[in-house]
Amino acid sequence: MANEAKAFMNGKKVSLKDAKVGIMTHALHYGTAVFEGIRGNWNESKEKMIIFRLKEHYDRLLRGSNILKMDLGYTSQEMCDITVDLVKSNGYKEDIYIRPLAYKSQELIANLKLHELEDDLSIIVIPFGAYIDNTKPIKCQTSSWRRPEDTMMPTGVKLAGLYTTSILAKTEAVSAGYDEAILLNNDGTVSEGSGENLFMIQNDEIITPTETDNCLLGITRNTIIQIAKNELNIDIKERRIHRSELYLSDEIFLTGTAAHVTSVGSLDNRTIGNGKVGQITKTLQDIYFSIVSGKIEDKKYKSWLTEFKI
Repeated sequence: MANEAKAFMNGKKVSLKDAKVGIMTHALHYGTAVFEGIRGNWNESKEKMIIFRLKEHYDRLLRGSNILKMDLGYTSQEMCDITVDLVKSNGYKEDIYIRPLAYKSQELIANLKLHELEDDLSIIVIPFGAYIDNTKPIKCQTSSWRRPEDTMMPTGVKLAGLYTTSILAKTEAVSAGYDEAILLNNDGTVSEGSGENLFMIQNDEIITPTETDNCLLGITRNTIIQIAKNELNIDIKERRIHRSELYLSDEIFLTGTAAHVTSVGSLDNRTIGNGKVGQITKTLQDIYFSIVSGKIEDKKYKSWLTEFKI
């Protein structure tokens, strides 16, 4: 049984029920926060928690914090150590989701000058199952909402305020009977899903939007690029993708910490390929899940895994 739920806040571990912020907290009013989503997978046979690419997530958190002029006072390795200690304290022997949040913590709502505001770091840990059922293809809708341009708001990191667009797009799609939304850029080219990066397969070639197409610089995205190269000998091509290309593709899949690797069976009521999980998508899914769950003992990927007993 898990212990009493703990969180990290104000530089120390506290009971989760006591981890609260005031109604005047700047981040609550203006979205001045950066977050990460990190997966911990419970390996029953090893009796170990396995956190996937923990340091890379905190490296990205620090990059986003720098954009918002935050000085958290921690290195990425120190945040890794805090996280491992916190996960052990919670005692969950099941898959978990770790949510670090760097935010403007000062209770001051009439100040728009980032450099004058205090910062804090919080981390919570919760049990977490499937975000999307990735055992079968999902139905997607092209959203009426457009992905913000990087000139409007930095899109390569996980800024809290940026995700309002994603929430609107996801809500629109689910309300219309779909599972997920695909967002376009203002010029009509493809950016990403509401919370996932997108990959398209045509004639055994894997293609994904470029890092300048306003998509998140996803850690799972990077993982799949490396797996495709190492295990399938495929160099994934990064280029602009037109909306109509998606309809004509053989396979589409989405990647993200929460979504893992998820096949898209239809888009805007148009069947993608044969509507089933494609061969390349399934191969990448299987390899990815084997790595993140610690079932593949390959030194190429050991540095991605933080393993420890609970």
